[in-house]
Amino acid sequence: MNPMHVAQRFERLLESYRRQDGRRWTGQQLDEATGGVVTRSYFVNLRKGRIENPGYEKMRAIAKAMGFPPEAWFEESIGTTPGRTDGRDRGITDRIEHLFDAIRNPTTGEPYTNAKVARMTLGDLSEEDVEGIRTGDISDPTVGQIAALAAVFGVVPSYLVDRDRDPSVLDEETLETLADETANARLRESAPLPEREKRIVLGIVREFGEADRACEEPDRK
Repeated sequence: MNPMHVAQRFERLLESYRRQDGRRWTGQQLDEATGGVVTRSYFVNLRKGRIENPGYEKMRAIAKAMGFPPEAWFEESIGTTPGRTDGRDRGITDRIEHLFDAIRNPTTGEPYTNAKVARMTLGDLSEEDVEGIRTGDISDPTVGQIAALAAVFGVVPSYLVDRDRDPSVLDEETLETLADETANARLRESAPLPEREKRIVLGIVREFGEADRACEEPDRK
């Protein structure tokens, strides 16, 4: 995630999830609410776009203090109705393990290895990074690391941090799509794109689908 995009996302969160008195959070207030996990200087640097990859622990602490779900960091549209989180966090290791268990390499039919996943991130993650995130040794993966893993498996980053979604829920149609090499590659390539470009890609795919259906209909008559 681009550092300025992180800053813009943080500004939208500050605007949407205000304190109970209706005022925006300050660095001092967030420092106190997170027990010093997010300091005043970190708050300032995050707002100014000086932090390229905030760690998940930082993002989770901010979310818990301000009352929004951690996955909101990855959502394109942020709501304006504040909601309170209950402090529960099932973590991302179970979700990542489920992806490794459920999705096979479409070329070999075998489970993905840490080395293969690392290569597919094109340098964003090393084999040791993948191993550490899977085992929990890296307990505070950055937003960039989360996005890189999500792109490899063709899921949205919020899937890895959504506390309210059962980590084992990947429907059969989704699994079949991810097992197809071409479809899987298309998902991986489009996952990091901004929302506008994703919609353009979706529109192109739908146009091809409508054209195919139009060609089939004369044969049925």
